[in-house]
Amino acid sequence: MAVKTAGDAPAFTPEQLQSVRGALMSPRRLKTEVLGGLVVALALIPEAIAFSIIAGVDPRIGLFASFTMAVTIAFVGGRPAMISAATGAVALVTAPLVKSHGLDYLVAAVILAGIFQIVLGLSGVAKLMRFIPRSVMVGFVNALAILIFMSQVPELMGVPWLVYPLTALGLLIVFGLPRLTKAVPAPLVAIVALTLITVTAAVVVPTVGDKGALPDSLPSLSLPNVPNTFETLQVIFPFALAMAFVGLLESLMTAKLVDDITDTRSAKTREAWGQGVANIVTGCFGGMGGCAMIGQTMINVKASGARTRISTFLAGVFLLILVVALGDVVSLIPMAALVAVMIFVSVATFDWHSIRPATLKALPKSETAVMAATVVVTVATHNLAVGVGVGVLVAMVLFARRVAHFVTVERSVTEDDGGRATYRVDGELFFASSNDLYTQFEYALDPERVVIDMRDSHLWDASTIAALDAITEKYRQHGKSVDVVGLNQASALMRERLAGRLGAGH
Repeated sequence: MAVKTAGDAPAFTPEQLQSVRGALMSPRRLKTEVLGGLVVALALIPEAIAFSIIAGVDPRIGLFASFTMAVTIAFVGGRPAMISAATGAVALVTAPLVKSHGLDYLVAAVILAGIFQIVLGLSGVAKLMRFIPRSVMVGFVNALAILIFMSQVPELMGVPWLVYPLTALGLLIVFGLPRLTKAVPAPLVAIVALTLITVTAAVVVPTVGDKGALPDSLPSLSLPNVPNTFETLQVIFPFALAMAFVGLLESLMTAKLVDDITDTRSAKTREAWGQGVANIVTGCFGGMGGCAMIGQTMINVKASGARTRISTFLAGVFLLILVVALGDVVSLIPMAALVAVMIFVSVATFDWHSIRPATLKALPKSETAVMAATVVVTVATHNLAVGVGVGVLVAMVLFARRVAHFVTVERSVTEDDGGRATYRVDGELFFASSNDLYTQFEYALDPERVVIDMRDSHLWDASTIAALDAITEKYRQHGKSVDVVGLNQASALMRERLAGRLGAGH
């Protein structure tokens, strides 16, 4: 239900702002969605062309892929306002396939990747997002901001000197205009203003048209011309699987980031299989495939303030109109304008709070190490999936190492009934913490009866059972008996099932 704020301006909950119907009924909100889609479309053009070059295909392949991905995901995706299109990550994965087997095999791999994503989505792969720590997420965001900035550096190297004042003017507009008014997206104003200046003054600077020829016709439905054989499947299978995982990881991470920005929840499972549907549609139109684009998503959500599927849909529609019907006009846009917009996006995306001295001092060193590892690996490899994977691995290792030190063993000896040593184990026992358990006992000094009290611990895996077996065997070699008591039901059942079957090695 809408409420009234000071000045009688209607206020909406974050969930209501995602309503397509609500946006269509509000001219102000609809304008935000339309302009957001237009700005994203303008920013998509040079990106799609650049990614096509990386993949080794004609620029039209990347542009058409961006159109079909954006339009399809607007209907089937699980995260409103998120932009999906041709991406650098997918281009890097598929480039070797294009080089070795050509475009048709790429298209076949895109369709197969879409099938994999649907299967993974329906099987619940999106639920694995809960295992990605916040420190990895922060590292992912910061690395992405750095990569966005780094991708703009080549556009400022070896160019006419007029590019630099134009870029500076663009930055002044995108950073300064929102302080005066938010009626029109600042990135759109920067693009229009710099284009008018360069055209009116007839200055020669790099433009969008210099990136490659824009298409002059609509995409057509066509299936890949490849043999329907097992050999073809062997060729495309590894590329399709890699594309599916990379695309899902980037898309789900981006969806989680937008969730945080908009204070809403997205349907991660729907987003996962929706990406698969979008890639299948893209493949059927001869596109190079793609996934969520965090840079363009940040332009749409953060810079433009869009919140619904309308902006995503219009981004694709405007892209097609711009490159097909208005290609001559779009080709005049100076790259300096788009560079300014992307630098703004990188600054807005970076989590500056995460690197403040006060924040770093308050955080555990392990959290900082995980964030740093994610950033360094991602920037070094230019692959967000690899960076996130390494970050999660480092987080797991550091967590296991930390938890391993939480286990304590207390020894007490009584002289009644011929003497008895009691060991009280406190803490969670798993592969990391149980490795040191074997060394915590006085095998030679203990009396003939030994009791291991486990009432304050829990056995989580086979490594712990093997450790208990090794302890029991060591005491047996010394002619002493061991009783393990106090196990909870789950631990007792696990020990009953595995004891004596894992070997007594340690």
